Amino acid sequence: MSTIGVQESPTPHGLVVRELHELRELERANALFEEIWGSSPGSSPMGVEQMRALSHAGNYVAGAFDDSRLVGASVAFFAAPAGEALHSHVTGALPGRGAGLALKLHQRQWALARGLRRITWTYDPLVRRNAHFNLTKLGGRPVEYLTSFYGPMDDVINGGDDTDRALIAWELNDEAAIAASESRPAPVAVPDHATTALSVRDGLPAVGRGDASTLLVEVPPDIEGLRRTYPGAAKEWRLALRDVLGGLLDEGARVTGFHDRTSYVVTRDTTA
Repeated sequence: MSTIGVQESPTPHGLVVRELHELRELERANALFEEIWGSSPGSSPMGVEQMRALSHAGNYVAGAFDDSRLVGASVAFFAAPAGEALHSHVTGALPGRGAGLALKLHQRQWALARGLRRITWTYDPLVRRNAHFNLTKLGGRPVEYLTSFYGPMDDVINGGDDTDRALIAWELNDEAAIAASESRPAPVAVPDHATTALSVRDGLPAVGRGDASTLLVEVPPDIEGLRRTYPGAAKEWRLALRDVLGGLLDEGARVTGFHDRTSYVVTRDTTA
């Protein structure tokens, strides 16, 4: 059982975030994950046995409580390079309570108390709200595009779509992360000469110019809705973002922010 700092953390939303160790609490976290992901019993993205082992070994397993109700949970484990990084495998939170942000800020303090410098995690880069949360509210940055990273997943969220993911690196002592932890995220700069490399046109992806030094890569307003109603369109978006954003990251371009809750801002070296 962990004893280093950040044992229990109240939040501005009136939640309490604390580590979870007891089986009864881990069972509640598992049930919450099943509810959020729409998983069938026994197919949660993180089961009780795994959480029990990770918690006992000193990794991060925590929950956010609204009074006695568990409204969010997060699981992370130490990662390479040893002594520097934590990988946050799963975070789930009920909407409207600020639990996701509370968990991430608690996780940051937990990692800093152990001398870590970086937290990584993956997310679906097609989901606007997640991109805004990870890049704008937290100050993280996508550093790698991972094609079909988890293989097919037929839960309510993924809907059988390819599980392409962006790997976020959250540098805990960078100005962007510090500002976000103090509730003052800085707006991303978009120069006048920026061009649009991918945009929404009649609900479908439209590929534009990709030769400027600053590019805007737009994602659809509701990819999860598209997966339910127009799976063909959702597939077009997956392939387009894989080609455009994935291609830019593979070439060494950097994502510097998420603009206006709609578009990745990407900078690339055009002098080579």
